[in-house]
Amino acid sequence: MVHDILDTTEFIDIHTHLFAPEFGDLGLWGIDELLTYHYLEAELFRFHTISHGQYFALNKPARADIIWKTLFLDNSPLSESARGVIAVLNAFGLPTESASVDPIRQFFKEQKPEEHLSNVLRLAGISAVVMTNDPGDPNEARLWQDGFRFDPRFLPALRLDGILNEPSRQLSDLEARRLLDAWLTRMRPVYMAASLPDSFQFPADDRRTALLKNAVLPACRAFDIPLALMIGVRRQVNPAIGLAGDASGRADMRAIEALCRDYPENRFLVTVLSRENQHELCVYARKFANLTPFGCWWFLNNPSMVEEITRERLEMLGTTFIPQHSDARILEQLIYKWRNTRRTLAPVLAKSYELMVEDGRPVSRADIERDVTSLFRGNFERICHSRAFTPDAR
Repeated sequence: MVHDILDTTEFIDIHTHLFAPEFGDLGLWGIDELLTYHYLEAELFRFHTISHGQYFALNKPARADIIWKTLFLDNSPLSESARGVIAVLNAFGLPTESASVDPIRQFFKEQKPEEHLSNVLRLAGISAVVMTNDPGDPNEARLWQDGFRFDPRFLPALRLDGILNEPSRQLSDLEARRLLDAWLTRMRPVYMAASLPDSFQFPADDRRTALLKNAVLPACRAFDIPLALMIGVRRQVNPAIGLAGDASGRADMRAIEALCRDYPENRFLVTVLSRENQHELCVYARKFANLTPFGCWWFLNNPSMVEEITRERLEMLGTTFIPQHSDARILEQLIYKWRNTRRTLAPVLAKSYELMVEDGRPVSRADIERDVTSLFRGNFERICHSRAFTPDAR
């Protein structure tokens, strides 16, 4: 019953790096993008003797060919990322042991983008995805200034990394607040978000704390949206491998304690990159109703970790969290990431209901449908306030 309900409930993917078709080349899709995803690039260098410089000097199809041969033909694609590509190919009825990537490329070349997008969302069981939008990026700024309309299945989220983490882009408190007000008015995002290092402290005697106190948190209250914090990043521990060079670190969760306690009128969505921080996050969520844990992020998005973390959250928080987001960078990744989530979480949820029944409380299909809807869309709609999901309201 749990399997069936998970398979037939449409989810909201609350954090991705995807873009609506109207954003043009900012949106990534197709086999060459799937194969050169930075997780697979990191794996390539564990198997292949090619130097980083030699690899990145190649064009994208040539890089994809090397990864296909190395990770999918010469070795078994057992890793989560490699199996994901196999799942995508299988979903489209494409060969998973082809000697060449060319016939797979031809399939994607023949797809009509709008039809392909709808097909991917259908296969993934997703009704809406939240983008990551940075109007400080010149490639995006022009589009937002034009006031364009885009596919309503894509929801904007305002990314704050440039303001909070990059000294060269940090503004005065007043400048930051004015800029945020302008962006929020134009974009109507469902939340603001920042990816923060494992060294994040709050409060602290630094510009980040001042900007949070005097610009970001007041803007969230004024526009009635939550702040999403993704904590624990260690950027570029190995810059030679590009995007794949980021790592994780354990954060001081007392920063979350201070934010939730001192700003009770703000709502916080929080995910952490360190496994060791997960239990602390659950404890703080029990103390502060304005805190909602979400997702199993980056290196935690593996079945063994997802199972452990979700079981812990169910035991401590009931259904008052958001189990997962895809963090997808390439459109077709939605298919395997959400397939994995459903497959991993079905036995976790089923076990929870089984224990409840053993302890004397029966469960109905309607109970499970209500809970799954809350976990994978209702909680997010409530935190963001449901009017944000009406295109006219944006």
